[in-house]
Amino acid sequence: MESFDQAWELICAFCKERITEVAYNTWFSRLKPVSLNFEEGLAVIEAPNDFHRQTLLRCYSDLLSEAFQNVFGANINFTLRVQEEILPAAKTEPMPQTDGDDLTFESFVVGSSNRFAHAAAQAVAAKPAVLYNPLFIYGGPGLGKTHLLNAVSKEFMKNFPGKTVVYIKGEDFANEVIEGIARGTMPHVRERYRTADLLLMDDVQFIAGKISTQEEFFHTFDALHEAKKQIILTSDRPPKEIATLEDRLKSRFESGLLADIQPPDFETRAAIVSRKAESLSFEIPPAVCEYIANKLKNNIRQLEGAVKKLRAFNLLDEKPINITTAQAAISDIINNSQPAPVTVDKIIEEVARTYGNVTPEDILSKKRNANISMARQVSMYIVREITDLSMVEIGKTFGGRDHSTVVYATSQIEQRVKTDSRTRDIINDIIKNIRDQ
Repeated sequence: MESFDQAWELICAFCKERITEVAYNTWFSRLKPVSLNFEEGLAVIEAPNDFHRQTLLRCYSDLLSEAFQNVFGANINFTLRVQEEILPAAKTEPMPQTDGDDLTFESFVVGSSNRFAHAAAQAVAAKPAVLYNPLFIYGGPGLGKTHLLNAVSKEFMKNFPGKTVVYIKGEDFANEVIEGIARGTMPHVRERYRTADLLLMDDVQFIAGKISTQEEFFHTFDALHEAKKQIILTSDRPPKEIATLEDRLKSRFESGLLADIQPPDFETRAAIVSRKAESLSFEIPPAVCEYIANKLKNNIRQLEGAVKKLRAFNLLDEKPINITTAQAAISDIINNSQPAPVTVDKIIEEVARTYGNVTPEDILSKKRNANISMARQVSMYIVREITDLSMVEIGKTFGGRDHSTVVYATSQIEQRVKTDSRTRDIINDIIKNIRDQ
């Protein structure tokens, strides 16, 4: 057999014949073959996350072992790893970077839709914790919030060398708190965040509804604010619209400056296309700039993606840069920018994070504690609401439960949604967070 990829296809085919299509698509289709060492007798498979890995080991380890034995005989064992265990250790950068772009204030295209947020970000980079603290920037995806965080970080480090900048996504902060509590490492977590001179949190909405995470961030926020350290937060909505965010956090977020970013107007969109082309060292005719700006109206990433695609067409296929090639580039971007299918494990992970004292493994288990049963019912309800799975398929995905169990669970949550605004807000936030991931 020439490669592990070919062997992996046989292993997957073996498994697919022995489980339901729903179970296969949920738990097996996202696995990736990594390496195969015949001398050590070990195959490495990548799982998308630790929850996915643990579920596979608990529910399907015997099936995978049987599949490997069927393909290789008794000489090969397998191990499941997540990406960070596979890649070599690397220095963690303080800020996310996108395709090598220079995300600075100078490269940020300013227009009427973002001028206020841009000016506020410049102000806090020059005079941290003096003018606006916290600075809360909100707006839809792809409008430049992360670009501004990068710009502030770079300007701050230039203005105040030696100071500490910490960047974290809301979802990652929640995961760190959960892991810190589980492993008893919360003092180290607190030390990292509460000694920062500049704290940047992207997508803070992901901490909403998570009791332990909100408690921790409340004290972190207060410690930094009292020490006159600058805090900048971003979200897809203003604090008052994050339904399950604690009122004490809403009041703190609103105590500084709220700055929104709206979708760019036509002139700004055209300028973004032109600026991106310039940064990639090629020129787009004005008519083509205008065409792209007219067609892609709500997302800066799509505008920049169209320019990159045009450049690829021009360099690789020697196609001219005109309306026809722009149409092809936009078509490709629109097709590729459709939201990825929501998976059951993503739903279960978000429900577990929201309920805090429940793990994904608990939700899939047979445990009947009140809090676990509630999280399980909410998970089933959300799976029914935002996926195409039938009641029977949902039951099989949740540990082989009968479809009548799913019917009961979803009807229970339906009633709570109608009568309990708190439950309704939690579920709406969970669904929004899942779709934003």
